[in-house]
Amino acid sequence: MLYIRPILLLNLFLCFFSVSALGAQESLPSCLERGKTEFLAQQQKALPRRNYEPARRIFERCLKLDPDNVDTLLSLGGVAMEQNSLSSAQDYFWRAIKNMPRTSPYWSYTYSMLGDIAFKQNRPHDAMKYYEKSLEYNKAYVNSLVGKAVILENLGNVQDAARAYKVALAVEPLNVVARRHLTALEPVYFTDEEMLAALKQRYAVSPDKQTLSDEDRKLFREIHSAEQRGGLEYLKGKYKNPPADYIVTLFKGTDFARDVLTLNGYNALEQQIGQDAVAVFQKMKVPAKDVFKLRDKRGEKIFLPDNTLTDSGFYVYNEALRGRKEFLLPGESVPPTRKELAELSSRVEELYSSGYTEISEAELSFVKKQSNCSEKTLRQDMGLYVLKSGNNTRYFVPAGETADPTKGVAYYYVAHYRARRQPNIRLPRNRMVEEYHSYGFTVCSAVDGSLLLAE
Repeated sequence: MLYIRPILLLNLFLCFFSVSALGAQESLPSCLERGKTEFLAQQQKALPRRNYEPARRIFERCLKLDPDNVDTLLSLGGVAMEQNSLSSAQDYFWRAIKNMPRTSPYWSYTYSMLGDIAFKQNRPHDAMKYYEKSLEYNKAYVNSLVGKAVILENLGNVQDAARAYKVALAVEPLNVVARRHLTALEPVYFTDEEMLAALKQRYAVSPDKQTLSDEDRKLFREIHSAEQRGGLEYLKGKYKNPPADYIVTLFKGTDFARDVLTLNGYNALEQQIGQDAVAVFQKMKVPAKDVFKLRDKRGEKIFLPDNTLTDSGFYVYNEALRGRKEFLLPGESVPPTRKELAELSSRVEELYSSGYTEISEAELSFVKKQSNCSEKTLRQDMGLYVLKSGNNTRYFVPAGETADPTKGVAYYYVAHYRARRQPNIRLPRNRMVEEYHSYGFTVCSAVDGSLLLAE
């Protein structure tokens, strides 16, 4: 009888198990099919309920079967995009490009996705290069056409942007993004003939009118702006059934149907919103006498002379409906812009690096009282630096013991003020102040606050 040692029996069993498992291993096509099915199932769900993690895990298993498979890499890139993991998506797409055969139909798609990633990362110039590369492989790739157009629009090149949107719509007439952006650009790219036709559609000029005037152009821009800022929705919400002469539907009965304001609708809208805005602002505790003096955060008036709202005023009004204060009352200062805040921060850093320290308004008052110096004298002769930002004023003085004792006077008193609360603070010496005190003098005149003596 043949005797098989237990350890040998175990090895034979493991070997048989491994061969069986290998034979049962899932094929790459089957794995990809499962991953894509899971991905599409999530796409069909409402946005908050989508969970792409199961699809990602399946595609990761597929990648272990073939680390260079382009289909798998592109699928993982697509999942990473949905999960907003841009760096991972970018890595997968570049890996796909490195393994992509010349005859692959995915070149245009892949470069377009790299363009989307660069755009989301606020790298518009890189995004443009990727979109252009994508269009070299497929001149009619809609995502790249729209992406390119958006960048051109943001750069102010609206004519070329409009052309790109038109090409995208020629390929995909129901593309929502391209149509919305192209509609918004109408006042900029419309020819005189197109603008005149648009005014006639809105019953804003006579049907017989042949030439477009500057007043007509202005009127079209105003009506169009009212449409873009939600005027149609406002009228539809205000009136259960808006009067027939307020709104007209263009391309009725087609997939491109679009509501626009008539001249009567525009005038009614402006008057009605102006009246509603007054009530809303008063509800936010704005005195009636101040309502028409309100300004936006840039300091511009939000009401026109006829008591209708400016474009900015319409935004302020909408924010007020949500309980948010985006207006300035009479006497309120215009808040600093981001650029101004950055410049302010830079200036503060410069002051600190130059040996200045910031002092409070209470400390400045103490300096004035002890020295008899006016703020003007402190600024002109004694190193006080005043930095204004909107309603705020900040004060800085040279810190420590200075080579020029006149420049050290303010900090001498500030340090003594602070020592009342911080006994361990090191008090500076100032021979000028100390000499004055020894003779019973003050640094500045009690009459006008000017410097009495100098070293």
